[in-house]
Amino acid sequence: MALAARTQLTAWGVAMAVFLAVMWLLGDVILPFVIGAAIAYCLDPFADRLERLGCSRAIATGLITFLAIFAFCVTILLILPTLLNQAAGLVAAAPVIATDLQAFLLERFPELGDANSTIRRSLASLGETVQAKGGELLNTIIASFSGFVNLMVLIVVVPVVAFYLLYDWDRIVTKMDSLLPLDHAPTIRRIAGDIDRTMAGFVRGQGTVCLILGIYYAVALMLVGLNFGLVVGAVAGALTFIPYVGALVGGALALGLALFQFWGDWLWILLVYAIFQSGQFVEGNILTPRLVGSSVGLHPVWLIFSLSAFGALFGFVGLLVAVPVAAAIGVISRFGIEQYRESRLYKGVAGRDDN
Repeated sequence: MALAARTQLTAWGVAMAVFLAVMWLLGDVILPFVIGAAIAYCLDPFADRLERLGCSRAIATGLITFLAIFAFCVTILLILPTLLNQAAGLVAAAPVIATDLQAFLLERFPELGDANSTIRRSLASLGETVQAKGGELLNTIIASFSGFVNLMVLIVVVPVVAFYLLYDWDRIVTKMDSLLPLDHAPTIRRIAGDIDRTMAGFVRGQGTVCLILGIYYAVALMLVGLNFGLVVGAVAGALTFIPYVGALVGGALALGLALFQFWGDWLWILLVYAIFQSGQFVEGNILTPRLVGSSVGLHPVWLIFSLSAFGALFGFVGLLVAVPVAAAIGVISRFGIEQYRESRLYKGVAGRDDN
């Protein structure tokens, strides 16, 4: 006889509480395993494709791992130092930019020259504030990164975990499937399939879009000679993970820097504008429809809330699991709404089948 609905609800509630407690208590410890699992999940389709081409799972996993480690090393050795130097330079240049902005405004709007002007006082403190807060932010990011992900984790633990999970991914999925409660296995498989499609469409698809746009913005802005172009491209590409935010923040930052650097030379300013416009056109009409799909069930507001809430509660681990949990909650919510619409609670007497 199947368990009562209340008993099943209690069991699932306890399982969720245990999951949250483990994240809360072991966040720093499980971090490399969460990163490894995320990497394995993202790379599993490539391993499956290599298997269909005739490679064994071991060869496919080894080849993917080698290419991933090679790309990571190239990034660390060639790109990361330049990125950090430009980020530090941008923070250090904030007071100069604020001063130039003040001089520009005073030249065209002399009435702002009043020492007691609110706008003037705001501009005077803007550069120092950005420099102080930007420096604190960079130090916090670096300190948190060093605290959570030390060199040994980056070099050894994460690649090893990712390798073994990628190698055994299909067997792990099959084993978990065999442990599903028999009464609810079809429903759980359906929900899990919807969650997987949502995550695959968003995490893998949107991640690829972020990488492509980040590289495009960084290279294009550096080619036109924009100072801090690599930083702007990296920021715009990373924030593209949250729909519309990357284009707004990256575009505003790039145009602001272009106005200060190329003031009077409108051709270069228009080129910077054209770079972001072309990037948004390609993203909206080619990349996102092909790689993400028209609908993955993750509303931007829900995504931002999930990242904020889980990041505040569980730190860096929370940021990693925010999207999967948001996708799962979204799918389960839609399933619950479907069940509700089929229930007597929704249909009432009008929906009763009298036959």
